[in-house]
Amino acid sequence: MEIRRADMIADTLEELVFTGDFSDGDRLDEIRLARQFNVSRTPIREALQRLVASGLAVQIPRRGVFIRQPGLVELMEMFETMAEIEGVCGRLAAHRISESALADLDTANARCTEAIAADDADSYYRENERFHHMIYRHAGNGFLEQEALRLHRRLKPFRRMQLRLRGRMAQSMAEHEAVVTALRAGEAERAATVLRGHVAIQGEKFHLLMASLRRAAE
Repeated sequence: MEIRRADMIADTLEELVFTGDFSDGDRLDEIRLARQFNVSRTPIREALQRLVASGLAVQIPRRGVFIRQPGLVELMEMFETMAEIEGVCGRLAAHRISESALADLDTANARCTEAIAADDADSYYRENERFHHMIYRHAGNGFLEQEALRLHRRLKPFRRMQLRLRGRMAQSMAEHEAVVTALRAGEAERAATVLRGHVAIQGEKFHLLMASLRRAAE
């Protein structure tokens, strides 16, 4: 799957935020970034909008885009909320998901396995994102799906970066397989429990990731 240039730039900017190259309140200058990445300002603007959508930056009219680092408490609260929303999606999907959708989840998991073999956390995340989006859709509740997608976008950089923790991809994969098993069996509470734990553990481990990234940048 081809990755858009704006998404590649956004991925890099997110990592620079996490490693301390950008600090809370720093202004992200479009012209300087366009020169740095050797691109026009259009993909830079798109990348900055992704950071704004995720909450890693804020856009102030007539002033520009500025880094906004969420505090640990805020981040943990977002993960806690996301975990509960995903649990509800899993519970509903266990009753409503189709066989063809289950096959699509199997395909996403197979691609996740390939990414693990290649030790490619970013490719794993892209397939992981596809996996979760399918569950939101097959919960069969359009309002719930939109709320799940909204918070998922907000947490995207954090969910993506936590996969860099040693052993996390393999652990995530095992949780994916448990989710599909529960959905296929129609075990609604089991699907909810596994999904809730799958997302919540990301929040619990995120501070470890932040510490390891900052050590690597020193």
